[in-house]
Amino acid sequence: MKERPRVIVVLGPTASGKSDLAVNIAKKVGSPKWRRELRVKGAEIISADSRQVYRGLDIGSGKITRSQMHGIPHHLLGVASPKRVFTAAQYQRAAQKHIGGVISKGKVPIICGGTGFYIDALIYNLSLPSVPPQNKLRAKLEALGTSELFRKLATVDLRRARNIDRHNRRRLIRSLEIALTTGKPLPVLSRNSEYNVLKVGIKLPPSELRRRINLRLKRRLKTGLIKEVTELHKQELSWKRLDNLGLEYRYISRYLRGLISYDEMRSQLQKEIWQYAKRQMTWFKRDKSIIWIDDPRKAYARLQDFLAPSTRP
Repeated sequence: MKERPRVIVVLGPTASGKSDLAVNIAKKVGSPKWRRELRVKGAEIISADSRQVYRGLDIGSGKITRSQMHGIPHHLLGVASPKRVFTAAQYQRAAQKHIGGVISKGKVPIICGGTGFYIDALIYNLSLPSVPPQNKLRAKLEALGTSELFRKLATVDLRRARNIDRHNRRRLIRSLEIALTTGKPLPVLSRNSEYNVLKVGIKLPPSELRRRINLRLKRRLKTGLIKEVTELHKQELSWKRLDNLGLEYRYISRYLRGLISYDEMRSQLQKEIWQYAKRQMTWFKRDKSIIWIDDPRKAYARLQDFLAPSTRP
């Protein structure tokens, strides 16, 4: 039987340190000692983040910088126009192509991100309905309030409603568009994969994660986040589109329009990012195969065992 390609997944909630861990793992795999012992040629990282895929969404999405990459190739960062929705199906196709490309070089793909649905769709080759935009249906849904959209989704796809940002109109409308067009909810995930997968998750105490979230937001606001949103609007991203991009882009766009004060914007963002982190953990906790760590060093021994040639048939 042909051996399944090995793939590493680094996941966790926002602000937990996923990007740094993925880079450190890639550096370990690419070190002379590991390359020699594991018979691999290094590693490359494929992002699994639903907002980092867009160009220009850098500070607000927490996109890793060139210097932070430490020479490790990264894929699917800033590849799509923020003016148009980049669907999970588009992500799945693009990421699968990159996985194949990394493996063909004799390297190890590392999937890194916090968008659980993207990770599952990629790893388990989830059959995603290819539903093009339904303009008439969208017009009807756009006329509904956000709370009403959420209630409607809960009646047709309760599982999706439990894991969605109930304030994100774009995702609510898209989920309803798929469910109402196909007449059924998104398919239930099968845990069969064409890859041999090791999933490493970063789990921090809630108080520490919340501290990191608030500290990171403070830092981003000081280093150009408001200017980034302003520039995106100048590049013809409508206020509505910015609102649909969620979290930082939603509340800063509302601040720039004068709908909320600076203090209200910051306070609401702290609350909403924390709620988002909790939703991420709710999604991940369903997966019993994840190895949870609180110290990156604890991942290295498991990685060596996972990649060791002696374990290969």
